Amino acid sequence: MSAVLAPDRILKELADLWVSLGKQGDAEHGVGVLRACSMTLVVLAEESDDASALGETLAALMPEHPARTMVVRLQGGGERVLGDRVYAQCWMPFGQRRQICCEQVEITASDAALGDLPSVVLPLAVPDLPLIVWCRSARLLAMPDFHDIAAMAGKVVIDSAEMPDGLAALRKLAGAAERNVLLGDLAWTRLTRWREMLSQVFENRAYLDQLPGVQNVRVSFGAKLETSAWYMAAWLQNALAQAGVHPKVAVEGTPGSTEPLRVELTGTALAVELIREANRLVVTVNGLSHCTSLTEPNDYLLMREELSIVHHDPVFEAALATAAGLV
Repeated sequence: MSAVLAPDRILKELADLWVSLGKQGDAEHGVGVLRACSMTLVVLAEESDDASALGETLAALMPEHPARTMVVRLQGGGERVLGDRVYAQCWMPFGQRRQICCEQVEITASDAALGDLPSVVLPLAVPDLPLIVWCRSARLLAMPDFHDIAAMAGKVVIDSAEMPDGLAALRKLAGAAERNVLLGDLAWTRLTRWREMLSQVFENRAYLDQLPGVQNVRVSFGAKLETSAWYMAAWLQNALAQAGVHPKVAVEGTPGSTEPLRVELTGTALAVELIREANRLVVTVNGLSHCTSLTEPNDYLLMREELSIVHHDPVFEAALATAAGLV
């Protein structure tokens, strides 16, 4: 390891890697290596983060979102140190003999060397393709160096559910969005199925006709669901306001409890409830219930959705701004 990494040397190692992979194939007989890349993905993870699980997640993402991936392992305090290694992530599509490969660079960085990361990462980013930063470190978000790291990205993805102070995280995200930073929050992404199911309720004309009578919206939550609850309440407030409905909105919960997420809309002739029960979502409308599968989405499913959005999401940004105002 050294105090300084030379991007030119890493790029040369990447070029040598492709030469080595090319020699392993036989293009004349359809056996070879195809290089694939649609973006640059920078993953910021603590050294204690499960390297095997993260590797499996990235490997699963590559067929749909092939990327030059840079995994930055954060060592914490200590001397100013940067280190790196270069390798390839390959897979073979079913029925084919040609491997498809993506480049991966693993960088180890101490806290003292975080300020050097932009000067290393930017020259390694693939030109003219999106650069997305996935920050898995709650600690890093509170550090001054994170602002410079985030500034180099086209999009920054975090998980506010993992933040020690979720409400402060929402306010910080809202401030970044006001500065036109393109953001993604996995706490919001986990709500996709919830929002779909609630929207489907009002595809029924009879229920839609009762929507103006909604007087109260209540969202309750337990452990690690606080920011998701505020997002859900904010999205509901915005959606109902667009329909000319302005109910009282309440968010209640105990962050340390085991209570599931629960959403309730009540009015003069309508009562709607959504609640997770084990691996299913139970939707009850005026006493009639039906269930749909709702397994807990893993990092692969959440990031697959987020990597598909490389532009501003006005629905999310409006919910974020409203949630920050509500808290």
